[in-house]
Amino acid sequence: MTVVKRGDRVQVHYTGTLDDGSVFDSSQGKEPLSFAVGSGQVIAGFDEAVLGMQPGEAKTVRIPVEKAYGERNDELVLQAPVNQIPADLNPEVGMQLEMGGANGEILRVVVTELTETHITLDANPPLAGEELTFAIELVGCTTS
Repeated sequence: MTVVKRGDRVQVHYTGTLDDGSVFDSSQGKEPLSFAVGSGQVIAGFDEAVLGMQPGEAKTVRIPVEKAYGERNDELVLQAPVNQIPADLNPEVGMQLEMGGANGEILRVVVTELTETHITLDANPPLAGEELTFAIELVGCTTS
């Protein structure tokens, strides 16, 4: 029987929940998630969770913050004067935007506050600081 190891390509169905039981993501009703184990395509804890699984196996795992999206970083919360916002942009609290980072990378940010004088943007991943629980079912595995 095939057992998942690093480098294998797997297909999984999953449901991710937070501590309050709310679902933040799921593949149910969609195509299974396909990824190469150990490639960095998914968070480290999810990668580790599928190691050793066999096709048809299902399990539930709890992924600690450090193996999920990491701790929240207050240095990733930015404030800027509203006069620096492009005239054609009408930001609202909760809106997701993309902006250029200091090293040319694209940062995804969320507008968390908007006043007459400034805008506050949060570049932390939305699930930073959260422990995550995943129900995982291994649908298929192609060995490397």
